[in-house]
Amino acid sequence: MTQSTATQRGSEQADAIRPFPVASVPEAELTDLRKRINATKWPERETVTDATQGVQLATMQALARYWATDYDWRKCEAKLQSLPNFLTEIDGLDIHFIHVRSKHENALPLIVTHGWPGSITEQLKIIDPLTNPTAHGGNASDAFHIVVPSMPGYGFSGKPAKTGWDPAHIARAWTVLMKRLGYDKFVAQGGDWGAVITEQMGVQAPPELLGIHINMPGAVPAEIDKAAFTGAPLPDGLSPEEKLAFERLQFVYSKGVAYGYQMGLRPQTLYGIADSPVGLAAYFLDHDAWSYALISRVFAGGSEGLTRDDVLDNITLTWLTNTAISGARLYWENKLGYFSVKGVSIPVAVSSFPDEIDLCPRSWAERAYPKLIHYNKLEKGGHFAAWEQPKLFSEEVRASFRSLR
Repeated sequence: MTQSTATQRGSEQADAIRPFPVASVPEAELTDLRKRINATKWPERETVTDATQGVQLATMQALARYWATDYDWRKCEAKLQSLPNFLTEIDGLDIHFIHVRSKHENALPLIVTHGWPGSITEQLKIIDPLTNPTAHGGNASDAFHIVVPSMPGYGFSGKPAKTGWDPAHIARAWTVLMKRLGYDKFVAQGGDWGAVITEQMGVQAPPELLGIHINMPGAVPAEIDKAAFTGAPLPDGLSPEEKLAFERLQFVYSKGVAYGYQMGLRPQTLYGIADSPVGLAAYFLDHDAWSYALISRVFAGGSEGLTRDDVLDNITLTWLTNTAISGARLYWENKLGYFSVKGVSIPVAVSSFPDEIDLCPRSWAERAYPKLIHYNKLEKGGHFAAWEQPKLFSEEVRASFRSLR
């Protein structure tokens, strides 16, 4: 074998798409998880009657009781095992992804990216509606081939051992992934970190990428973003809708993203969330005020959007894969503004959900995205839109990309 032949063969092996059967977790690991939950050392109750001091004791104790007794990881495991899972190595790191091809001709390839504190469990409810729209009240002409990757350091993907896996790097990797799967034309979608990464794909504008859809848009004008971040007074000349968006953003910067500052500065210090299941759960629940309010109602016996199992599927996946810290490092890697305009010049579709952490008036979307092809302001739904409102979300994705088919 010549050196060139060996090099070529090595390259082919590195580029290979490998099946990834999701293994059943040993029962001993689940027993250990329940033991740790039951051994939680609880603090006293908060000294206020609301959530201004953080995740409330009653919510966490209700979550812990359910997690240690009635919650069944095997149900989530079976869902994951029923889907086609794969690994491929990109830039020296194994990337995990779910890949479901539609039975419909001319389906449009779509890559959907999750966020923090999420995982691929966020997207499980939208896979069938998007790949098999005729079974969900849609048309065959709206079908997608769907790819749902786990971000580096999350879930079943590899954990970076070196620095450099920032949103722009992940965006480039996603283009490599889609091309490696044989897609010469595709679209992309994301919320939370998925939105930042998807917008970076839009900034990079590879010729294969037809357009993007986002539900946490980076559309806040620079002067508005700066004023909200610094606590400056409300800028003059804002419409009522823009004023509300400014006030929401000001609240988020001042009181709503403490975890972002902490992980952005010192992610390795968070040993507690890698060692304590309840510590991990509390940290994940404290993502944003609107999602927390919904989740606390669910654990108090309510039924809306997410279920108790939805919430615990995501937390348990993180616990079992020990990815709390490796996932947190993305905040340290990032140097981009979460909500600021990035300069996307390709076609963009925006879905604005009312309980998102950054509201997006149409005026801001039109200013941020010169090729805005779809904008819709929804009546319900929040930050984890694909998870909370899969029907509305799927309809939005279909409508967003019709003009690009």
